Amino acid sequence: MVRRRPNPLPWIYRWRTNLIHTPIFGLITAACGSLALLASLFDKKGNVEHRIARVWARACVWNTWSKLTVIGAEKLRKHPVAVYASNHTSYMDIPVIFSSLPFQFRIFAKKELWGIPFIGWYLNRSGQIPIDMHNPSAARSSLGTGARALRSGMALVVFPEGARTKDGKLRPFQSGAAFLAIRAQVPLVPMALSGVYELLPIHTHHFYPGELTLRIGEPIETTGMTLRQTEELTARLREAVEKLREPQGAETLCAAETQAVGRQV
Repeated sequence: MVRRRPNPLPWIYRWRTNLIHTPIFGLITAACGSLALLASLFDKKGNVEHRIARVWARACVWNTWSKLTVIGAEKLRKHPVAVYASNHTSYMDIPVIFSSLPFQFRIFAKKELWGIPFIGWYLNRSGQIPIDMHNPSAARSSLGTGARALRSGMALVVFPEGARTKDGKLRPFQSGAAFLAIRAQVPLVPMALSGVYELLPIHTHHFYPGELTLRIGEPIETTGMTLRQTEELTARLREAVEKLREPQGAETLCAAETQAVGRQV
């Protein structure tokens, strides 16, 4: 059960974030970012960098004093290459996903993140894909980069909404995830995050710890589909993610096996 974030947030959470969580987050990011930069000098395949990123992500989730649970983790091993599409609720979505997916992947993220020290340096050196939602030409170029990554055997993570939700509700989906999956003829895997919006909504800076959940849905096969079916596939994807966000739908779309990857502090 996701706890509703109080508004205004009690002073204890604001002070705890300012005095404990934020300094630790800065230290974790600086340390792991520096290690990842050093690793990039000799790690041509990116395996070491990705392990460091997962350490950073797990440490960031731990630092929020929240518990993270992955439901349907066995579906992550069904296909070596796929497009994984999730709702976008918070800046903490990326640490949650990095800590949960057990393989190397590339992620589409807004280009502004490349300007953040350590985080941006890692994103650039590790081959993550920046996307400029305000520049259609640059966005098409990013999709081309993503398609080449899929053809080379690298999984992709995409946020089809294009931006974080402002109210916790699912936004309209853009067609990029479906386009990439059809173009590369790889499965499209729906994922749904819950509890992360309550942890750190857009335009806020203080954590409200609770239960975080990542639910993995059944892969949607794209073999034989054409680009004319992009909008149809986008609608199917959004419907699957919406059902995963709802507890009743998640019970039918996700396996019962639950993998705990976080710890309540």
